[in-house]
Amino acid sequence: MTQDVTQEQDQRRDYDIAIIGAGPAGYSTALRAAELGLSVALIDRDAVVGGTCLNRGCIPSKALITATHAIGTIRHARELGINASVDGIDFGRLRSYRLGIIDTMTKGLSGLLAHRHVPVFHGEAMVTQPGRVRVSPSPGRDAVECTERAGVPEDAGGSMDVHAGSIVLAMGSSPRPLPGIPFSGALIDSTHALSLDRFPSSVVIVGSGAIAVEFASMWNEAGCSVTLLMRHDRVLSSWDRRTSSTITRELRRQGVDVVAHSRVVTVDTGVNLGATVHYTVEGSEERKSAYGEYALAAIGRDPATDMPWLDDLGIARDEAGCVPTDGWGRTSVPGIRAVGDITPGPALAHRAFAQGIVAAESIAGLSPDPVDDDAVPSVVFSSPEAASVGMTAEAARRRDDVTDVEESIYPMMANARMLMSGSAGSLSIVSGIRPQESSERIVLGVHMASPLAGDLIAEAQQLVGQHSPLHRASALIHPHPTMSETLGEALLKADGRPLHTR
Repeated sequence: MTQDVTQEQDQRRDYDIAIIGAGPAGYSTALRAAELGLSVALIDRDAVVGGTCLNRGCIPSKALITATHAIGTIRHARELGINASVDGIDFGRLRSYRLGIIDTMTKGLSGLLAHRHVPVFHGEAMVTQPGRVRVSPSPGRDAVECTERAGVPEDAGGSMDVHAGSIVLAMGSSPRPLPGIPFSGALIDSTHALSLDRFPSSVVIVGSGAIAVEFASMWNEAGCSVTLLMRHDRVLSSWDRRTSSTITRELRRQGVDVVAHSRVVTVDTGVNLGATVHYTVEGSEERKSAYGEYALAAIGRDPATDMPWLDDLGIARDEAGCVPTDGWGRTSVPGIRAVGDITPGPALAHRAFAQGIVAAESIAGLSPDPVDDDAVPSVVFSSPEAASVGMTAEAARRRDDVTDVEESIYPMMANARMLMSGSAGSLSIVSGIRPQESSERIVLGVHMASPLAGDLIAEAQQLVGQHSPLHRASALIHPHPTMSETLGEALLKADGRPLHTR
């Protein structure tokens, strides 16, 4: 009996916070909590930290996009009179480049966690009751591994209990399959697409969101024949119409076969046979087909909340499977919080970072402001890039707390650097008045399509997030000649005093 009690004590670990999921939401919670002096256990089923973003999403996709942008730059150079050409792609070196970026980022994160004394338990987690997490070996492993020193996993024994005053759920999300058509053979998800050792010669992409658009743009620049099937009349259909229409036109101009108002009926796949996607177009029952070496289903992601123990605990979920929370991450069960992709709202890594910081500070007894989803920027790394923050004009006019909404359109080709880029673009400023705050007109939203839009949106986020008065925002000085001038000139126009435009 004494031996059993001793063994149970050996398998129990006590912490202030236990976090399930080592992606952006989970590790940001862990880092901030440790910084505040709390003891933290981070639990993840993967052998390395970083979650989808570092290992299977944001980082590897942008590494490949960076590579294919170089191809686009060389093509544009010929238009400028520079004789350059692409002789081919060394896929072995490209693979090493992609994996090297991932390895550098994940090792850096692992080192940072170790520096802040955050142990990482690699295993399957299950919350058995508030304050207790059961950790079991991941599939294919005999024991739970624990990494307390960067890059040095150690055997932590069999299943163990982690006790904590607060539990934070950050399990992330996974690619959504087509309705009734599971991923199989040449019908792949984004994770599989990023693991390919070479670019396909032809591909059919189903979807119109950020993932679909980024892959379409990337593969097209690499010389792949791309067909994009979408349900709506334009890609990024929930975005500002001008921005999404610009990106749709550019994809078509660059050679992507964009098929609007389409609905997938079935997909035929087979070993080494590629994929044939059968679809119909709105207004016709005629079946059409599109063939590709691969078919990529990119219609969204589902929260990883299908575990039975969530039901056993009584944790509420909405129709999409997301876990509703208050502004500080608290769920319907006391002592359990949720952050990141499993919560309602935009599934973005930078939003997850902010949520994790808020949750950690709240648990530590501080009083952080909740994350303001109106001020969370979105970026699509297509060519050109699309970026957005704040309200569209249509959304602002539906709000009860906003009046006198105006939208100002800036002609991007009035900017010299934009003209030099050889790309089309768009930029709109949405402004209005929040009567409960002030009678001053403020910046409500900024929406753009242009080279470097992902970097330019950071300034716009500050203006929107701080509810900046339009007359003050328009007085900010932007260096000449730069792409950032487009935002400065657009703000001047929105303020009724345009400089280089009418």
